[in-house]
Amino acid sequence: LRMMNRSFVPAVRGDPKAQEQMVLAATFAGVGFGNAGVHLCHGMSYPISGLNKALPHLGYVHPDYDPASPLVPHGISVVVCAPAIFKFTASACPERHLAAAEALGADVSNAKSSADYAGNLLSDTVLRFMSELNVPLGISKLGFKHSDIDLLVKGTLPQERVTKLSPNPIAAESLAKLFENSLEY
Repeated sequence: LRMMNRSFVPAVRGDPKAQEQMVLAATFAGVGFGNAGVHLCHGMSYPISGLNKALPHLGYVHPDYDPASPLVPHGISVVVCAPAIFKFTASACPERHLAAAEALGADVSNAKSSADYAGNLLSDTVLRFMSELNVPLGISKLGFKHSDIDLLVKGTLPQERVTKLSPNPIAAESLAKLFENSLEY
């Protein structure tokens, strides 16, 4: 996360040294994911990407992709719900959420270890990156509506191999609330 904090924005803007660092950071992250697993951000990303071509009112096309091929890139589908998810998971381990926020550049010198504070701080830190890099700030920016939430939940529930790794128990109702909270930031 510290490598990402230093290199992510410059890498997206074309800095070759920062891009090298992001490749290394992504490799380290992949090793970590391979050992520890991933959870809600990934589980909820599958229906976001999968429904993009299936629902007539969608068809999101990322600005850097071929407009003839509607596609929500993996990274976008994963991060777009992350701010809401981090608020939800913070109660399981506020200290880890604060550590992640600090690694991503947040000032935690006056931080409180409450779950609400930790979840909000990490969420706001991720939103800062998303905003700076012009990432859609919510699933509504991809075309999803409140009426799509049931389909998104139905698409997430079968992803049990990753959703079961959530530090907080997850059910259809909590997924629906997460998607609702992810509509717009």
